[in-house]
Amino acid sequence: MPQGVPGARRALEGYLMAGFPWYGLDEAFTGPRWLMQVGVAADGAVEHGSVGHGDEPSLRGELEDDEQRFAVVVTVASRPVRRSPDGTGLLEATSVSSAAWLAGSGLLSCTWPAQMERALRQDWLDQQTAIAWELADDMNGGTWTVLSLPVDGVPTDFHYRESEYGWVLAGAAQHDVHIGAYGRGMSAYGLGFAVVKDIESYAE
Repeated sequence: MPQGVPGARRALEGYLMAGFPWYGLDEAFTGPRWLMQVGVAADGAVEHGSVGHGDEPSLRGELEDDEQRFAVVVTVASRPVRRSPDGTGLLEATSVSSAAWLAGSGLLSCTWPAQMERALRQDWLDQQTAIAWELADDMNGGTWTVLSLPVDGVPTDFHYRESEYGWVLAGAAQHDVHIGAYGRGMSAYGLGFAVVKDIESYAE
């Protein structure tokens, strides 16, 4: 991990606090790996997070969309419906749909049309995010196909779909987690997933 980079150190601390293993691409991928961010539930527990592989997506226009090659893996802890810490409500259960939603919204966050006026981008993002949620909420709908990929060496069925912005997939794994992934410029068909043995290697 870089010395003197407090942002990287803080990011890593969030991953180390998780009570579940993180997933990334398996050893067949030999390119750059990097941390993104974790999501924390209302009770303070780390609930999900993402790790990146390949080119870090940029909105600044240095690379055209078709020149970016990346795949991001989202790990979501499997949680049942549970009471909030203050006892006043319920925290929603997580599911494969949760992983699909996080992956879909993640893909959108790095695919804003660069030529679009800034004032219109939020409207576009709101509209596309709503569509992503509807798709994630209907995993058995016709917009998803089945793609089998190895997870820890075991063939596993994922819900998969492609769009003009890239691809998204989601499925269940061992260790009580769900896996989501999204990418562009890297084919999903040749990917494999595995537990990250050393999350600190992603912060180097």
